[in-house]
Amino acid sequence: MTIISPKPEWLRRRLPTSPEYEKMRKLMQQNCLHTVCQEACCPNQWECFSEKTATFLIMGPVCTRNCRFCAVAYGKPADPDPDEPTRVAAAAKSLGLTYVVITSVTRDDLLDGGATGFAKTIEAVRQAMPDAGIEVLIPDFQGNPAALKTVLQSDPTVLNHNIETVPRLYPLVRPQAEYARSLNLLAESTSLFPHIPVKSGMMLGMGETEDEIFAVLKALRAHGCSRLTLGQYLQPTQNHLKVERYVPPQEFDRWRQTAMEMGFIRPTCGPFVRSSYHAGIIHYADSYRTKRH
Repeated sequence: MTIISPKPEWLRRRLPTSPEYEKMRKLMQQNCLHTVCQEACCPNQWECFSEKTATFLIMGPVCTRNCRFCAVAYGKPADPDPDEPTRVAAAAKSLGLTYVVITSVTRDDLLDGGATGFAKTIEAVRQAMPDAGIEVLIPDFQGNPAALKTVLQSDPTVLNHNIETVPRLYPLVRPQAEYARSLNLLAESTSLFPHIPVKSGMMLGMGETEDEIFAVLKALRAHGCSRLTLGQYLQPTQNHLKVERYVPPQEFDRWRQTAMEMGFIRPTCGPFVRSSYHAGIIHYADSYRTKRH
């Protein structure tokens, strides 16, 4: 049996509570919606919910892949709900969001991998909230370029696809994914729609070396990725991949400096950082900086 190692002090935090957290939780429940925050056991969900921020998880809470790092349920998903895009848009508007993050489980059972679901949700949110920023965190669509184009044609504010780990660990961490396929998706996104910023992220602490991390960051930049998140992998249950190392905050600070020197725009690095952590704050800070200069 795998034993989860005790967390160091820098990974201990108080859980914020507020009326906004309960409001967010009830709204999701009443509208039959899911968030990746809850399904993936994100350590930031209390903070983000309290700040009226969430990442909507579309096309159900069951994934067709069984990655060893992820707490999202694995199995045979139900058919996509055609009314879900409208409910997501209504919930986002009800919460007064200015930046909406949308992700999904991997739907290898669908011909387009769920790309149409992303496009319809983007369109519904934009119709309900014309001025809101919309970031999408997409799966790899099994390398289907037409599926990727379907999402990009809906003109999201930011396109995010996580590389997750170094190539050597792919067979262990995410055996149904391919490192090269994910890099090609990022490059294709930049080539097709260069005005849409491309983002990616990694989890550290699964056994990767510093040289391997640096090589991945270099590859991400070479494939058009301009935004980056680096966070600490946390073992969600005893059945998941164990944590090999807890990365101290100062090491994340060093990686942030390295990433900036490599040309990443406002890289977000830290033990609690996840794909969409403070995504809206970072995006609008970038927009403000660009307008000023």
